[in-house]
Amino acid sequence: MADVHLECDACKGKRFKKEVLEVQFHKKNIHDVLQMTVEDAIHFFSTNGETKITNKLQPLQDVGLGYVQLGQSSSTLSGGEAQRIKLASFLIKGTTKEKTLFIFDEPTTGLHFHDINKLLKSFYALLDKGHTVIVVEHNMDLIKCADHVIDLGIDGGEKGGDLIAQGTPEEVAKNKKSYTAAYLSEKI
Repeated sequence: MADVHLECDACKGKRFKKEVLEVQFHKKNIHDVLQMTVEDAIHFFSTNGETKITNKLQPLQDVGLGYVQLGQSSSTLSGGEAQRIKLASFLIKGTTKEKTLFIFDEPTTGLHFHDINKLLKSFYALLDKGHTVIVVEHNMDLIKCADHVIDLGIDGGEKGGDLIAQGTPEEVAKNKKSYTAAYLSEKI
């Protein structure tokens, strides 16, 4: 059965008491702010001199989540969006002495090409800080940027799991056994 949503008579679905909604910042109350996308919120708060807030939101924009609403329920996020939120939260922390191994599973799923470039910049930011990034991915635009590619196959399931090729994207693209090579060579 489909979920049933009932609107609260007191707040009309805004999730806050009348007294809370009366508090405004530059003609916006908390409900208005939570309806903003990350991109809209960055613009709104930077226009109003709130750099502390924009600095906290910018990593979400940087990983390609500018379209997500600030008040959006985490249960409505895809797996890739959830991964990118975790990445953004780590980028906010800044430099740490301890180095971390990051493993991402298909983080580009559903992303526009421009957002894939933003995600790549975030990966490079982690690498620049000495962290390690492993990505399980089928998107050739991301694979071509890897330092090292491991191609498993030759097919999936019971017919897969064997090492077909490994090396730089250029080396893998030359491998005659690799299905990936044919697609990767078009991108290099």
